[in-house]
Amino acid sequence: MLHANGFGLAGVIGMPVTHSRSPTIHNFWLNAHGLRGAYVPLAVQPERLKDALAGLVALGFRGCNVTMPHKQTAMPLLDRVNETARRIGAVNTIVVESDGTLSGFNNDGNGFVQSLRDARPDWRADEGPILLLGAGGAARAVVVALLENGARDIRISNRTAEKAQAIAAEFGSAISTVAWEDRSAAVADVALLINSTDRGMIGKPALEIDLGRLSAKTLVADLIYTPLETPFLADARVRGCTTVNGLGLLLNQARLAFQAWFGVLPDVTPALIKAIQATF
Repeated sequence: MLHANGFGLAGVIGMPVTHSRSPTIHNFWLNAHGLRGAYVPLAVQPERLKDALAGLVALGFRGCNVTMPHKQTAMPLLDRVNETARRIGAVNTIVVESDGTLSGFNNDGNGFVQSLRDARPDWRADEGPILLLGAGGAARAVVVALLENGARDIRISNRTAEKAQAIAAEFGSAISTVAWEDRSAAVADVALLINSTDRGMIGKPALEIDLGRLSAKTLVADLIYTPLETPFLADARVRGCTTVNGLGLLLNQARLAFQAWFGVLPDVTPALIKAIQATF
């Protein structure tokens, strides 16, 4: 939305939101680019979500990020949702358009793909089999992005097999499932290995997997960024693998949102990384 005074407001809607690094990221970029504006945390109870979204327009916001528990429930409250977000079944970014309508997007998957390319510029989604551990909302975003980038062989392994089977049934022949008890053996021939579970996050037990059959050529990614190196990534790194943590996803999806709201595609700089690390 255009503003006569040139001051831009954006934020993150969720409950809770105090843990979010998004204010650190976006306010850093606003300062770096000399833009007048602010990015604020917006704690919104589920029953007030409809009012809060209307409030974005009334208060002159450019838009907002959306985090749990609103990523699915916000969708029917928006005027339009792009195809990628519809396939994922969730939005993570809302843009207030110049006419006051609300558009929804999901940049999580694209942010993840870009983080892979940041680590390995020649990476291709179709260069070999992909093993995805987990079948939650984050896994859906990853699956959609990988398919949109040409992946032909995605194998999903999840503790609850039915969740993995449901994704496979929904997204077609490029998706298959691997029994959870077979996950360690399944790493042997994959080009990309991804953890989308919460195992390894601060306060959670480590992911239980034997990487003894893992090739040093395999690209290994974890969607977690607290800590920046999970035991899973540490094990892969000592085996010679290139590893990618979840901070790249966070930053790259944020770049796309910032561009939509403020008209500038910002860079990820060492100074920004330092600012984020100071929040851990």
